[in-house]
Formats: sequence, structure tokens, C-alpha cells
Amino acid sequence: MASRRRTRSRGAASSSGSSGATGTGSSSGPSSRPSPSPPAPSSLDLSSDSGSDFEATLRPSAKRRRRQPPAHVPKRPRQEHSSPVPIDSDSSTLYQAVLSATADLETLADEWLETYQGNQEKGFLELANFLVRSCGCRGVVTPKMLQELQSSELIQQLTQDFAEVMPGWGWLAAGTRLPLGPCAYLVLPTQESPEYPLSMGTQPWRRFRVGFCGLLAAVVRRCRSSAIFDGFLMPTLVALLTCLADSQVRAFRHTSTLAAVKLLTELGEVALGIGLQRDGDRRHLEAELGKEPGHRAAGRVEALLERSQELQEQQQEVEDLMNAIFKGVFVHRYRDVVPQIRAICMEELGIWMRSFSASFLTDGHLKYLGWTLHDKQGEVRLQVVKALQGLYGHPGTAAHLELFTSRFKGRLLAMVLDKEPEVALEVVKLLTMMLDTMEDALLEVDCCQVYPLVYAASRPLASAAGLFLYRRLLASAGDTQSFLRLLLDFFLESQLHEHAAYLVDSLWDCAGARLRDWEGISSLLLQAAPPEGLAPPQEQALVQVLAASVAQAAQGHPPVGREPLKKPSAQLRRAQAEERTRLSLCLVPVLPQLLAKFSADAETATAVLELVPSLELASCRSRRLERHLQLLLGQLQEVVQKHSGKGVLGAASRALHALCAPELPTRPHADLALGILADQLAERCQAGIAELLQAASLDEEELYSLAAVLRRTSALFSAHDLTPWQIFEPCAKLLQYAADTGEVPGQVLVPTISCLHFHLLWELSRLPSANVPKEQLQSLRSKAGTFCSLCQGCLADPDSSVQEQAFMVLSDLLLVLGPRLAQGDREELQPLVLVPEAGLHAQMAAFLVDHIFNHGHHHGHEEAVPPDGTGGALQELHQRRLLLAGFCKLLLQEVLELGAATDLFKHYAKFYSDYGDILRETLGSARRRDRQGWGRTLLLSLQQALSELLLQQGPGVAAGEGFSELLLLARRFSALLSQDRAALLALLREGIRFALQDPPGPGQPPLNLPFLEVLKELSARLRRTERGEILAYLEQQCQEWGALPSWPPLASYRRWLQGEEGAPSSRPPPRRRRPDDSSPWPSTPPASPALTSTALRGGPQPRPALSWDSLSSSQLRRRSEAQRLSLMEEEEEEEVQEESSLEPLQEPSELGRAALGSQDRLQDLFDSSILGIEDA
Repeated sequence: MASRRRTRSRGAASSSGSSGATGTGSSSGPSSRPSPSPPAPSSLDLSSDSGSDFEATLRPSAKRRRRQPPAHVPKRPRQEHSSPVPIDSDSSTLYQAVLSATADLETLADEWLETYQGNQEKGFLELANFLVRSCGCRGVVTPKMLQELQSSELIQQLTQDFAEVMPGWGWLAAGTRLPLGPCAYLVLPTQESPEYPLSMGTQPWRRFRVGFCGLLAAVVRRCRSSAIFDGFLMPTLVALLTCLADSQVRAFRHTSTLAAVKLLTELGEVALGIGLQRDGDRRHLEAELGKEPGHRAAGRVEALLERSQELQEQQQEVEDLMNAIFKGVFVHRYRDVVPQIRAICMEELGIWMRSFSASFLTDGHLKYLGWTLHDKQGEVRLQVVKALQGLYGHPGTAAHLELFTSRFKGRLLAMVLDKEPEVALEVVKLLTMMLDTMEDALLEVDCCQVYPLVYAASRPLASAAGLFLYRRLLASAGDTQSFLRLLLDFFLESQLHEHAAYLVDSLWDCAGARLRDWEGISSLLLQAAPPEGLAPPQEQALVQVLAASVAQAAQGHPPVGREPLKKPSAQLRRAQAEERTRLSLCLVPVLPQLLAKFSADAETATAVLELVPSLELASCRSRRLERHLQLLLGQLQEVVQKHSGKGVLGAASRALHALCAPELPTRPHADLALGILADQLAERCQAGIAELLQAASLDEEELYSLAAVLRRTSALFSAHDLTPWQIFEPCAKLLQYAADTGEVPGQVLVPTISCLHFHLLWELSRLPSANVPKEQLQSLRSKAGTFCSLCQGCLADPDSSVQEQAFMVLSDLLLVLGPRLAQGDREELQPLVLVPEAGLHAQMAAFLVDHIFNHGHHHGHEEAVPPDGTGGALQELHQRRLLLAGFCKLLLQEVLELGAATDLFKHYAKFYSDYGDILRETLGSARRRDRQGWGRTLLLSLQQALSELLLQQGPGVAAGEGFSELLLLARRFSALLSQDRAALLALLREGIRFALQDPPGPGQPPLNLPFLEVLKELSARLRRTERGEILAYLEQQCQEWGALPSWPPLASYRRWLQGEEGAPSSRPPPRRRRPDDSSPWPSTPPASPALTSTALRGGPQPRPALSWDSLSSSQLRRRSEAQRLSLMEEEEEEEVQEESSLEPLQEPSELGRAALGSQDRLQDLFDSSILGIEDA
């Protein structure tokens, strides 16, 4: 106890002579160099960032203060009685032990503490070198450096010795693989690598990061009762970390910031422990004072008072250290240029607020979280949101956030549309926590900004929004029917979407039990009209909800547009099978009633019929269920006879196919129903076609009736083999009649083409696997040839729907009957192979130009999007993509020659936004198949594009807009061709010949001479020697003209090959930084996330504009002044990141400090304009 008091008194004497954050003074300790100690303010004040250069308060000196500038870093504190200790620069026990992850951290801390207690300077140097080496620095802190150099000089010398190769392994070459286990290796980075331990993401270095933080925490825990209060270890360590955190080297700042904030966390735990001890001693003192004087223990009161005074001094010292770290490190680094450093600060700030709420959960600290919500980097915003989740998730801490919520609620609501899906997901979770802990914080208008996310394309985000919706609107429902009524009201009244499948998928995790209440849903659907039952729109919506729930429970697949889930486990598959059996037993009895009730509405009937394929019908073997299946067959026949729409007929065909399964007991009844339908349709089809062919004039009613019959037949043909009913001949005659006369409308021709197509496919599937009869092959070959010629004629039909159907059918049929049909052991099918003729290829290419690459169909134009928001343009785009994909399959399966791809590749750049993924995949597959042919195809595409421009615009083609698009196309091709140097040089020579061929007359430039500008883009990645080869070849081709002509394209290309002209840019230059764009905060609101369907009910709602009139003149002045503050640099390109990581961080100007004056601090506490931030 006496020694501890002596140590404390020495530290207190040093502290009393030190200058505080705002005061001055001189040291008057008992020795020439007293042990330093942080200043002792009256309370822990961490909220203020004024005077944040706190390092100056850690080691004041009257002698040096007279010549020291205000921002100068003082000398590092040291022990006066310590003697120099030699340090082996080639070894670092702590670093190697943490890197190898083989030693226990608590044991390492105990061993280090023994060293420190034996020799303080040696122990501190070991810890300091551990920190330096953890930064990836070769330098070593020696006793001489510690005694003679100031802090800034010491860091400068370490910076000069800095190297990227990890220290401690100097005897190993860079790139060496160090074995860490049977199958694990640690690869040391190379000399040129800019990486350091904390920047690397491999498993060994991630373990090192954990060990690094754990060792620092273990050191503080072991020293909490001794070395922390010796006046040397902690002040010196905090000074070292503060200097490192102010370094220009990114590795120093990153590592020291992590160490400093972790140190503050552990010091906070020490302060809490001391506070608990003080509370216990206070209770003991009160109890002792409550006794009568005669009953008190001798000296007990004095001992308690002395211990209380000592604990108070210790707590004050710990709080001073925390204050030093916060102001010296956090206040600077929370706005560092490196986003990882900013993220570390925000993560630890959240921990401090949760663990030490009395000191940190204040408005002065919450403002840092609020400001950083506007950070440009997603990982920083993510850490802020997670920190807020820890605060809003507990009612005790959420009660202190009223002012923060009122100021930054708008920003949080805007972040649900964050461009980073993970950030948006965590924000929605945060808002859900606010519903639980702060019921009145979110108004209904605020919640309406979250509801649309239940239709987002990202399933995690949609599920989080579904939980928010459930907690806000649906959790109050007592039973299933009340829940369903609330859900239907939201679905219909919100008018956000037309497909209930996405809403069901979003609510599946939180409300799946109620959505799987099949009895409750079916009973509600079968109820009478209102007031007991549902209105017709509600019934239709509930049927969609039921269909989506059945599909989700039976299959487990998300709706179209959402990413698939992980592969289900065996337990989940068993649960799905059991649920499928249960829902089958529940729904089979009510399906005939539902179909009878909703058979008049095509959309609702389609949803009911979609339930049948999802059911486990094999489990319905009882007589009672068989009777219901027979009733379902009867209702299905009525639906087919009643409707003629494509959707409802397709659903009926699939439902009938499910009922025709061989294992079902109702198979005979289903076959009988199929036969009856096929007989009726075939008879009416043949009679209608015969009457049409013989009629002198076409009656509209008869045409409509025939079109309905053909649509029913086509839908039934898609899932059932109807070839025995022999409808190929009459349909082929009808198609031939239409080609001859042109009088048959498209509504009849489209289903006719489909029937013929399905007939051929079913016949092909019925061929035996071996010994196919020749007569059958000849018959099928004849039918296929006839059908292809008829479809080729339909490509010239004036009706676009007929052209599209013919093109799609031709693409599929040529693919099925392509060269691969007769490969392997199927050589006998060679007579069936169809080889497209040149005329067919030309017609298909013309179709691509007219329907796929037509400028009027270009979806990139804004006028192509309909203003009603029905998604019609997107549906048309989807149809065009299907047609283009069909043609690309013919190229990839070698049905068409590779040269036919020029019709696609010449539109690659202009239509990249619409078809870029399809064309890119086609380019890659063609390149893997034939590199040389692929290169010639690209060159031929450019040549054809130039020839078309010359035909349209004449010799002055280089001044037109189309030529700029051609240069852009060549620039995209250049990136692909540069990987094969020999092929690129050959293509350039061929291109030069094309550009210089056939001049119109003596002394006149060739018509193709502008192609040299295109070649300049193609040769942008040539090496110097390759440029010389191309230049020599160009001059050789020009020798026949004698002197080289001075035509501008030729002269420009020659100058570029000679290096006299700058190379064309193969990518857009990096955006220059604007003076007001140096902050990490975004100046525009985040983009909306992709939604799931093309059927959105209305476009996005406009955001309210910022009202400048509502701002006071002082706020406008501060906003304009803050725009001139350069708080940090923005990371844009990869090269800029490397350069900016070594740039010094700029401090706020005096003007910025004045804007944060005490007189305006309360007014601007949550005013983000002081940082140049505007709410998105």
C-alpha cells in the first residue's frame, strides 16, 4: 500500500505540473525528468472536439513550450531511472507468437508483465515494437530513439524504414509459403505489395487481427491493478498511438487506430470496475459511520477514506487516458480518408455507448453517428447502422435517443433505399427495433417508405421489410381470418404491386404459420357475399395469396426475380414433403368448389388451376378424395370449353397433365377426359379449317371461333400428345392458304404455327431409340421441310405477331433438328438434319434488324417507357430478348456459321444496356470455339457497319453520330482482341487492306479510308514494337501511290503509330475531384433497389425538394463556409486510393472551428451542415 501511494504521489506531482487542455504551467517534480501523467479534468469530457490535438497535453514541457509551435508533437515520456536495454531487431516474441496463433494470449500477457515489472523500459520497448511490426514496418524502436527523439521524429524515422514485407521474417523470401497446419499455409506478400497485416483478408491474417486485439485487451486486464497507474506505461503508450494515428502512412494510422480504440474499450472496463469498488467502499463507509463511536473498528474509517481517495484518483487517471485517446485519435480518425479506419471508429463508438452509456451516450457523441450516416462508403454506413441497432434494441438506451431520432429519422428512412443491399437490410432491421422500443417514433407516413421493400428483388431485404410490415400492421390480428383481411387490405389499398407471390415470400419467415392455415384460407374463400365473406377483388387477391403460399410450401422456391435460397437440407426436404401431403389432403376437397365459384374469371381460375401441379395427388387414394378428383376433372373440362385465353388454357393443360400421372387412381378418368377434349377440338378444328378454305369470304365470327379452337388445341398440345388425331395436314393447308392469299389474320395463324410445331416435336419424341423405319423418317423429314418453308414465308407476313412466332419456332426447330441430332449412336437420324439455306439466313437477319435492333424499339430512350407505369415496354423488351437468345443458340450450337454473328456483334455497343449479357455470352462462347474465326467476325462486323454508314451518309461519314458509335464499338472490341496479340496484328493488316482498297480515281482517297480511325481504336493496346510492324505494313501498302498522301485519316493513323499522337483512351478518364467533393458524405440520395416485377402500379414517388427559404441566414453562411473545408479525400480509382493513403489529413480551418463555437453548439448539435452534409 505504501509503495502504491508513493507511486501515485509521484504521478500526481507530475500531473500537477502538467498543463491541461486549456491551461498552462511548468513541471516542478522532484527529479530532472518526472514521470508524465495525463491532465486531470474534473469530469470525463469526451464530447467536445475542440482542441483535439490532445497529444500536446500528454507530455508538456515548459522549456520546450517556448519554442514549440501549437501543433508540434512533444517528446515521448520516459522513465528517468531506466538504463538502455539492447533490443534484438531480428526477433519479436509477441509478434511471432500472435502471428503463429499457437500461444495463449493470457499467458503472453503474463510473461510480458513479468518483463515489464523487471525493467519498465525493456517491457515497453517490446510492446512498442510489437505495435510497429504489426503495422508491417521493418523499423525497430530502440532505447536511444526513445530517449533522444521526439515523437514526430521517431515516427518519421519509422516511416523511412517502412516496407511492405512483413517484419520478423527477414530470413525468408517474399512469397514463401509457411505451413500453419496439414492443409493451411501463410503466404508472405511480395516487396511490391502495398498490403500490411490488417489489410489482408486471408484466414491467417484475420486470426492475427483477432489475436492483436486480444493481446492488447489481455495486457490491460493484467495491468489493471498495477502497471496502469505507474505513470509511465499508459501515458507513453497513448502518446505513441496518437503519433502513429497522425502519420501519413496508412498502415500506421490503421493499426494504431484499431489499437487505440480497443485500448479505450478496455480502459472503460477498468473504470467500471473501479466505480463498482468505490460504490462498495461507500456503502461500507456509510455503514461504519452509522455505528456508535464505541463500536467502530479501529482505523476502519480512515482506511476506507484513504482507499476511497485512492480509487477516485485512479478513476480520474483512467478517465484522463480515455479522454486523451478519444480526442487524440477518434476525433481525427472518424473522418479519415481510409474507409476501414472510419468503420473501426464507428464500430467501437457503438460499443462505448452500450457499455459506458453514462459517459458516451450523450448528444455530443451521438452526433458522430449521425454525421457518418452520410458516408460515401457502404462499409462505414453499415457499421453506423449496426451501432445504432445496439442502442435502439434496448429500451434503456433507446430512451436517450429522442433528440437523435428527431434529427436523423429522415436520413434513416432514406437509407432503406441504400445502394448497398446489406446497408438497406440493416436499416430496415433498425427501424423494426424502433417499432418495439419507441412506438411513437415512426408515424404512418414514415412506415409507408418501408412497405414497398416487401417487393424488392433482394430476398433478405424483402424478408426484413416483411417483418416490419408484420410488426406494424398484421401482428395485432387475433385469428387467421383477421390476419388475412388485414393483409388483403394492405395488398389492394397500397397499390404497389400486382403479384402476391412476392408479398407472400416476404412474409413467409415471420407469418408462415398463418399463411399455411389451409383450412382457414379455404373457408374464407368459400364464404358467402359480404358482410360475412369477401368482396370480389379481395377474393381474387386471396386466391393469388393461396396459390403463392402453396407453391412456397410445396417447392420452396422464391418467385421469379429473387435470388434462390441455399440448397435445402434433408430435414427441410422432409418437412416440405410432409407439408405438401397435408395441404393436398386439405385442398383437394375444396378445389372443385373453388373452381366452380371462380370459373367465370380467367385470372382467378388460372390461380386455382396452378394449385393442382403443386399437390401430392398420389396421397389421395381414398374413395372420398377420388370422388373430389373426378369432380375436379369435370370442372376442368368446363374451364377449357369456356375460356380461350393463353394463360388459363396453359394452366388447365398443366393441371390435366398432373391428373394423368400413371400412379394416380384417377388415371383412367383423366385419360377419358383428355380423349373427349381432343375429339371435340380435333373435329371442330378440321371442320373450321375446311370451311375456311372453301369459303368465298371470311366471316369474323367464324374466324374468332376457329382461333379459339386452335388456341385450345395448341395449349393442350403443349403438355399432351395429340398426334393420333392427325391435325397436321389441315393446319399445314391453312398455313399454305395464308401464304398464298394473305387473307388469314394473325389471331388464327399464331396458334396454327404452334400446333404444327408441337406436332413435329411429339413425332420426334416417339421415334424408337434404334432401328427407326425409313418410312417414318421420310414422313417426318417431309413434314419438317414443309413446315420450315411455310414458316420462312411467314417471316414476311405483315402481322408482327406472326413474324415473331415464326422466328421463334424456326429457331427452336433448327436447333432440335441441327447437326447434333445425328451425333453419337444416332447416325440413322441424319436425314432429319435441317441445314438452313442462305435465303432463310438472310430473312432471319433482316428480322433481327427490324424487330430486335430497331431504333424505335431501343429501350434506352426515355420515350420508350410508357407513362402509365404498366410495364408494357419491359414486357416487349423481354420478348425481344427471347427472340435474340433463340438466334444466339443457333450460333453456339453450330447450326449457323460464325460469320452470321456479324448481324449481332455490330450492334453490341449501341444496344448494350438491353442485350449486353446475351451478346457478351455469345462473344465468349464463339471465341472459345474458334479464335481466328471469331476475330475475323469482329472485323467483318466493323466493316459492315462502316459500309452501311457510307451507304446512308456518303463520304462525309466521319462527321456523323453513327461514326462515333462505330468508334465506341471498336473500343469495346479492342479490350477483347488485345488478349491474342498475333490475331490482333493479323486483323489490323486485313483492316488496312480494307481501308485502302479501291480508290475511286487517281489522287482521290479510298471510300473506306475512315476505317483507319476505327483501326486506331482497335490498336490502342499495341506495344511499341507492334506499332512499328503495323506502321511498316501501312507504308508498304501505300507504296503504289508513290509519295504518301496527306489524307487526314491516313496522316493521323501514321502519327499515332509513330508515337507523335496520344493514344485513344480505352476507358473514360477518372473523374476529377471538385473542391466541395472531398467529403465522404454523398451529395445525392441513394438509388432505389431493383424491384421484382415489371408490373409496378405507378412509378417512384418524387422526393420533396430542400427548402432553402426555411434555412436561416446563419445556417446558409455555415453551409457555404463548410463547403470550403476539406475533411478527407474520396477514394475513386485504384491508383488514386494508393496515392491518397499517403497524403496528410487536413485539419479543419479556424473558420470551421469558429463554426463549432460554444455559442452555437446547442443550436448546431445535430446540424450536419457544419460538415457540408445535406440530408438525402
